Amino acid sequence: MRRKVSNPLALAVLAFLVMGPMHPYELGKQLKDTGKDRNIKFNRGSLYMVVEQLKKAGFVAEQETVKDTQRPERTVYALTDEGREELYDWMRELVRDPVHEYPQFGVALSLISVLDPAEAVELLRSRAAALRKDIDETHAMVAEATGEGVEWIFLVEEDYRVAVLEAELRLVDKLTGELAKADYQHRWRQFFGREQ
Repeated sequence: MRRKVSNPLALAVLAFLVMGPMHPYELGKQLKDTGKDRNIKFNRGSLYMVVEQLKKAGFVAEQETVKDTQRPERTVYALTDEGREELYDWMRELVRDPVHEYPQFGVALSLISVLDPAEAVELLRSRAAALRKDIDETHAMVAEATGEGVEWIFLVEEDYRVAVLEAELRLVDKLTGELAKADYQHRWRQFFGREQ
């Protein structure tokens, strides 16, 4: 389905506005404080732009403009009925329907045969080390959050992240082993005319 606003940041804005009206600055702070910025890339400018797009689409509306002496005027936005309907429809679609994504590592794997196997092995070993570090850091972050009483449902994207990283690590380890085999390296050198 083609959406009026299809940026993942828009979905996050709609989801956070379910909790109540907010100023874009508050939305950004909530996204960072809850760790959602690990999965949804944004900056202050993109957040304000998305809020404006959601407003034009009729999914959010200005609720009030707050003025205090310390800060400039701040417009607080609320979710409209159409916005609530869009949020739940979009979430159902994302949870239900698998979509083919085009990750950069998939592109690299599809073309990895152009690299000298010995070099590819070294690069993959570096990647494996980075993956292990990311997995360990994510486990530590989840353990800390759980220890602070954060419900598991608010960390489920980190479980997904670890599952994907662990699957990638298994593939990288297997591929490293295959590329390191002398017979493959010999055939690669023959094919690419690099026989020594």
